[in-house]
Amino acid sequence: QVQLVESGGGLVQAGGSLRLSCVAFGSIFSINDMGWYRQAPGKQRELVAGLSSGGSRNYADSVKGRFTISRDNAKNTVYLQMSSLRPEDTAVYYCNAEIVTRPFFRRQDYWGQGTQVTVSS
Repeated sequence: QVQLVESGGGLVQAGGSLRLSCVAFGSIFSINDMGWYRQAPGKQRELVAGLSSGGSRNYADSVKGRFTISRDNAKNTVYLQMSSLRPEDTAVYYCNAEIVTRPFFRRQDYWGQGTQVTVSS
């Protein structure tokens, strides 16, 4: 069993910053791609930022230059540093990871429970 636990969401004024964290717990052999998604009310879930095990990053056009994704492999943790936040960044943010688990080395996608980010104007 694997769990992804997010933290760091909250209420911030426009122009402010937040840092989200997501830790993977459980019978983990390895973690491949990790990423952050978000879902605003009435909208589909969308990719915000992704980071491969090899270090390749990709960002949604709307967050380029403002958000930075990083990971600490020793801690099974992925971060999302968000700066210059805008009201349109308001959403529930979800962590996602492709994880190979012990003891059978199964590869599966896992999701966190989500953390609310609210940006006031």
